[in-house]
Amino acid sequence: FRVSRGARSDPLWPQPDPFCVPGFKPVFLGTVHPRSELAQHRRVVNSQKCVRAGGKHNDLEDVGRDTYHHTFFEMLGNWSFGDYFKEEACSMAWELLTEVYEIPRDHLYVTYFGGDPSLGLSADEECRDVWLRLGVPASHVLPFPLKDNFWEMGDTGPCGPCTEIHYDHVGGGRNAAALVNQGSPDVVEIWNLVFMQYSREVEGNLLPLPQHHVDTGMGLERLVTVLQNKRSNYDTDLFTPILDAIHKGCRAPRYQGLIGDADFGRVNMAYRVVADHVRTLCVCITDGIYPGFSGAELVLRRILRRAVRFCSEILQAPPGLLASLVPTVVEVLGDAYPELTRNANQVSNDIINENEAAFLSSLERGRRIIERTVQQMEPSTNFPAEVAWSLYGSLGFPLDLIDLMLEEKGISLDSTAFNELALEDAKRKAGGAQAEQPGNTNTHLDVHSLAWLQSSNVPATDDSPKYAYTVGQHGQYEFSPCQATVLMLYRDQSLHKEVGAGQRCGVILDRTNFYAEQGGQDSDQGYMIPLGQQDVLFPVESVHLCGGYVIHEVTAVETLRAGDQLQLFVDEAQRLACMTNHTATHLLNFALRRVLGDSTEQRGSHVTAERLRFDFDTKGHVTVEQLQQVEQVVQDLIQKNEVVHMAEVPLTLARRVQGLRAVDEGYPDPVRIVSLGVPVENVLTCDSKAAVQTSVELCCGTHLLQTGSVEDLAIISERQLVKGISRLIAVTGGRAKEAREVGQCLAMEVDSVSLRMKQRITSIPKMQDLSKEVGQLTKVRITLLYRKSPAWAHETHDFFPIRFTSYHGQ
Repeated sequence: FRVSRGARSDPLWPQPDPFCVPGFKPVFLGTVHPRSELAQHRRVVNSQKCVRAGGKHNDLEDVGRDTYHHTFFEMLGNWSFGDYFKEEACSMAWELLTEVYEIPRDHLYVTYFGGDPSLGLSADEECRDVWLRLGVPASHVLPFPLKDNFWEMGDTGPCGPCTEIHYDHVGGGRNAAALVNQGSPDVVEIWNLVFMQYSREVEGNLLPLPQHHVDTGMGLERLVTVLQNKRSNYDTDLFTPILDAIHKGCRAPRYQGLIGDADFGRVNMAYRVVADHVRTLCVCITDGIYPGFSGAELVLRRILRRAVRFCSEILQAPPGLLASLVPTVVEVLGDAYPELTRNANQVSNDIINENEAAFLSSLERGRRIIERTVQQMEPSTNFPAEVAWSLYGSLGFPLDLIDLMLEEKGISLDSTAFNELALEDAKRKAGGAQAEQPGNTNTHLDVHSLAWLQSSNVPATDDSPKYAYTVGQHGQYEFSPCQATVLMLYRDQSLHKEVGAGQRCGVILDRTNFYAEQGGQDSDQGYMIPLGQQDVLFPVESVHLCGGYVIHEVTAVETLRAGDQLQLFVDEAQRLACMTNHTATHLLNFALRRVLGDSTEQRGSHVTAERLRFDFDTKGHVTVEQLQQVEQVVQDLIQKNEVVHMAEVPLTLARRVQGLRAVDEGYPDPVRIVSLGVPVENVLTCDSKAAVQTSVELCCGTHLLQTGSVEDLAIISERQLVKGISRLIAVTGGRAKEAREVGQCLAMEVDSVSLRMKQRITSIPKMQDLSKEVGQLTKVRITLLYRKSPAWAHETHDFFPIRFTSYHGQ
C-alpha cells in the first residue's frame, strides 16, 4: 500500500470530499446509481489538494501561531466502500508507517472513540482490540470523547467513530500519552481513520448505514516533518525555500522557528503566515478560485489580506513581496502541480499585486482609525463595537485581523455589542425591501421636512456620479470616489444641522456616487470619510431617494455637521454584484419573451448582490423544456459578449421605440435607455426594429459594460405566485456554477431513490429506510429544474456554500 502525488484524482481542487458535492456521499448513503462509474469502486486511493480555512472546520486563526496548522495542505487518503473495515484499515496504516516509512513504534500513539452515553454509543472496543493485536502497547492506545474521535462534517449525513494516529517528536522512551490531543507541538496527529457506520438524520438521531466504509486522511506536510526528522512543518523542504525568499525580500531578522512569548514582535509567526498563505493563494488561483466576496472566494480574499498585513506591518516588507514569492512556490510545488508553472505570471501580477495594492490603502486607513480610537478611549475599556463594525463592513477587514491588531495593543473588542450589530445587520438584510418601509425614520423624509427643503431652495442631489465607472486594462471595474458636501442631516423625522457621535441618521448631500434603492435594485453600501481626516470613517448602510434627495443612512462615529466635506467610497464588490445581476435580469427578460412569446410581460423584479428575482405573466405553466431554452438564450448572449449601451433621452422619444421592454410605471424625463448590442441612437431611429431583436429597456439601474461579465446564469427556482404570474429566482457567475454542481449530486440521489421505489421491496425495514430517504430529500429546500443539469433554489441571502475540502481532524 503506497500513496503518491501521482495518484491524485481529477478534477483538481476543490476535490470532492465525502461530505461535499458531488463526492462519495452517495456511496456512503447507498444512493449512488448502480450503473454509475462511482458504484463500481470498492477501494480507492487518492491524493488531493485541500484548503481548510472556512466553514465548520476552520484553521485560519491557528495558522502561524503553531508549527503544524495550514490553510492549504495535501491530504493522502484511502477509502473502502463496503469492502475492508477496521481490522484491515488499521493494519495497512500500521504497516505503512512502521515498516515502509520505518517510523519508530514507540513514537506513535493511537486514539479511539470512548463512547457517548447521551447518544447511546458505547466505546469502540473493536477498534481498541485491533490496535492491541497489532502490538501497540496499551499505554499508547487511548480513548477520547465525541469531540475528538467521532467524525461528522455537517449537521446531517454519513458519520462514525474514528481512530487517530499521533506522533511524538521527542520520543526517547518517554510516555507522552498525557500530551495527546492537548495542542502540544511535540505530539501531533498525522493520520485519521474514519469508520463510516452511521447517518445523522435531520432530527439528530443516528441510523446505521447499510454498509460500512472507511475514509482516511494523512497530512503530507506532517508526514514529511516526521520522515525528515524535523520538529516543525516549516523546517521541511516544503517551506524552507519560501522562508528564505521571505527573508531576502523583507527587513526582518531571519526565521528562527520561535512560537508564543519567545517570538518577540510575532516575527516568526509572520514568516509562517506568509509562507503558508502564499502557497494557498498560488494553488487556489491556478485552479480558478480568485479572491472575491462570497463563498470560497471570500475566504481566499481574507487569506490574502491576512498575508499582506503580516508582510507590511510585521515583516516591514515593501509592497510586492507576496507576489515575488510565487516563483519560489512554483519551484517547490511545480513538479507535482504543473498548472502552477503554466499560470505563475497571472497569479503574481494580475491578481496578487492588484489585491495587495487595494488592501494596503484600506489597511493604512484602518490602522489610523484604530490608533485614533485607542487614543480617545478611557483606560481599561473595550474597543467600541461601532468602530470595529465600520472597519469590518466598510473596509473589508476580517474580524480575526481586527482582534489581532487590538490584541497587540492589549485591548479587547466589545464582542457582545459587535455581535448585536452583526445580528441587526443580518435581520435588515434578511428583511430586504420589507425592512425599509417608509416607517424608517432616518431614510424616508416626512412631508414637512421635504416641503421645508424645497421651499428653502435646497438643491436636489446630483447622483449622476453613480454611473461613473470604467473597465481597467486587466478587465476589472474601477469606481471613482466622489467628493460631496453635507446639506442637511435627518433623524427622528426632523432635519438637523448637527448629529452627535454614536447616533444613526440620514445624510443629505449635494452629490453622490451611491445608488439609491429604486427600480428593483438594492442600494449601494460603502463609507464616507471627512476630507483631510483619513482616520474617521462613516459606514453607509443603505441609500434611499425621496423627492429628488438621496439620503445615506450612516452611524456617526464622530460629530457630523452640515457643511462638512466628505469623500464617498462605494462597496465595489457589492455594486459589481448588483450590476451583474441587473444586466442578467435584462437578458432573462429578453429570453423569456423570445421563448414564451411577445405577450410575456414583466410584472416586477428585485436585484441584490446575491441573486435576482423576476416576476412575469404567463398564460400557462412554464415547462422544464422552456426554462432550459430560456437559459440557453441567456448563455448565447453572454457568449456573444455584447456591449451594453446606455444613454439618457427625452421620455417622449423613448416611448416611441418599437418593442420597448418596460414595466408600467412612471419614469423621469429624460429617461435612461439600456440597449444590449445596439447603440441607443440606432434604437431611436423611426424604422428601427432593434428593440424587437435585442434587449432594450428603460432603466435607471447600474449595469455591466459588456454581457460577457455575467459569465453564467442558472435558474434555481420557478413557481406561480398567483394564477397567471410566475416568479423566477436566478443566480449568476460562480454561484450559478455551484448551483449546478449541487443539483447534479441531488439528481443522482433522486435517480437512485426513484429506481429503488420502482423495485418490489418486501422487507419492512428496507421500506422504512427508503421512506426516510425520501423524506430527507423532500425536506431539502431545493428545486430540481431538470435532470441533466439541475440547480437548487434558495431565496435567502445566505446562498453561497463554502466548497473547501475538509481535513479529518488534522
